[in-house]
Amino acid sequence: MKVLTTPFSEETIAGLKVGEIVSINGYIYCGRDAVLPKVCKLIEENKTAEYGIDLKGSVIFHTAVSPAGVGPTSSNKLEIESSFIPLSKAGVKMHLGKGAISNETISGITENNAVFAVIPPVTALLGNNTLECELIAFPELGMEALYRLKVKDFQAIIAATNNESVY
Repeated sequence: MKVLTTPFSEETIAGLKVGEIVSINGYIYCGRDAVLPKVCKLIEENKTAEYGIDLKGSVIFHTAVSPAGVGPTSSNKLEIESSFIPLSKAGVKMHLGKGAISNETISGITENNAVFAVIPPVTALLGNNTLECELIAFPELGMEALYRLKVKDFQAIIAATNNESVY
């Protein structure tokens, strides 16, 4: 198992292989279908800094943040999957979620030296490994707003990189 700490370097991501298990430490962003299109719009408008969002070397976890904890949602939902490439171009190096993504998305993340990793739906375990939780942007979306978590030992499996997929 590779232990990774955010923000990730280009070299770290380039060295990952499909099927590898990784353990993630540091700060990660959380967002799903309601907020990711809004974040992509902030990128287009060059306004991410206004919200304190720094995507360079970052992770986006496809989840909502609720009192019950965090758990992955399907990454192949239109609003989520369509965010992979613009977010990767803006510096996101890892997308965490579940489910198969399209070949087009795999090619797009590969072109931007990013990866997709799947994380098991183990809400209780992930809650125990969440050290901090901060609302970053779009509070009107409630649990689907953009959050930043500080995590320790979040385990995931690299599901897509270098034009390869486990699916």
